[in-house]
Amino acid sequence: MHAVIEKLNENLKVVYRQALDADKKLDELHQQGHGKFKALFTEEAGFTFEAKRFKPYVLDVAADVEALSHDEELDQHKLTLAVTKLQNLLKLLATFK
Repeated sequence: MHAVIEKLNENLKVVYRQALDADKKLDELHQQGHGKFKALFTEEAGFTFEAKRFKPYVLDVAADVEALSHDEELDQHKLTLAVTKLQNLLKLLATFK
C-alpha cells in the first residue's frame, strides 16, 4: 500500500507543477478576454465541485491521496476515484503544452 501512495504522491508533484503553469496560461487568456467557461471538468470526471483553474482540482486529488494514506487498508473505491481524477487532470493538462 505504501508504494501505491508514494507513486500517487510523485504523480501529484508533477501534476501540481503543470497545473501552476496551466493556471498562469489561463490567467493570461482570461485577461485577453478568452476563457469564458464555467469549469474545467464536468461531474463525469469524478470531481464534486467546479473550478476555472487547475490548482483546486489538484488539491482535491491530494486530499483524496492523503485520506488513503491514513486508512489501514487500501480502499479500492477511493483509490479508483483518486486515480481517475488524476488521469483526467493529466489528460487535460497535456492539451496545454
